[in-house]
Amino acid sequence: MNDLQKLIEALIFSSEQPISAAELQTVLFTYSGEEVSLEAIQEHVEGLIGKYESDDFVFEVVKTGGGFQFLSKPYYHKPITVLLQHRSKRKLSVAALECLSIIAYSQPVTKVDIEQIRGVNCDHTIQKLMERDLIRISGRAETAGRPLLYGTTQYFMDYFGINTLEELPKLKEFEQKEVSIGDPSDIMEGMTDEEVYNKVQLNNERRDDAQTDNNEENQQSDHQQEVAAEAEAGAGDEPLISEENEQETMGGDEISGETTMGEEENSGETMGEVDASGETMGEEDRAS
Repeated sequence: MNDLQKLIEALIFSSEQPISAAELQTVLFTYSGEEVSLEAIQEHVEGLIGKYESDDFVFEVVKTGGGFQFLSKPYYHKPITVLLQHRSKRKLSVAALECLSIIAYSQPVTKVDIEQIRGVNCDHTIQKLMERDLIRISGRAETAGRPLLYGTTQYFMDYFGINTLEELPKLKEFEQKEVSIGDPSDIMEGMTDEEVYNKVQLNNERRDDAQTDNNEENQQSDHQQEVAAEAEAGAGDEPLISEENEQETMGGDEISGETTMGEEENSGETMGEVDASGETMGEEDRAS
């Protein structure tokens, strides 16, 4: 077949998605009626890859998503990204990315499993992902009701620029390393033993100082609460004390009244005695 490499080049260029060697073989046979071996197709594709490696071209033939596709070279990714951001009208939402991540790492997975992980209903999100051809129905689960199972599509791998699911980032790459306060961590690598010891001692002193300040604040707070409680208790007792004082004053007035009246009676008796004495003296004068 004449110009076989140009035909393969045209097919790869016109394909919106990566086209595999087997699909190229089928299309070429349908077009010309001649059988072309996979080895010959692969050889011509390798020739195209070498051709577009030249700096004279801004794009290249890349193996991605299990096939081949023309893509722009990494040097031009930033300006092209700016262009796509201006034209982009259909972006994946946070909910769609979360749902897609669960399906990608747990496939095949049911909608119920996705909703249990996210905690919200996912009907609308799953429908949108299927419309974008990022996920597909891969079968039914062998559980009660036989719910649908979802998995990613070939376009999903092309969309994220990977060839197999094994190329997905590992979950452990997103885990944050726990570092205990006051313990030597990775930042101490390359330090001498003395520097590490001083660093640990400094952390311990800071922790002790913070604990001491906290204890002092707690003691001061407790003292203020005790003073406030005593003030409230004293304010509650004042009316009782005042009533008792009033009662004691009234009792004292009664006692004072009784004493005064008694003294007046006694004074009357004394005057009586004086009068009686005067009468006696008068009788004596008359006798003399």
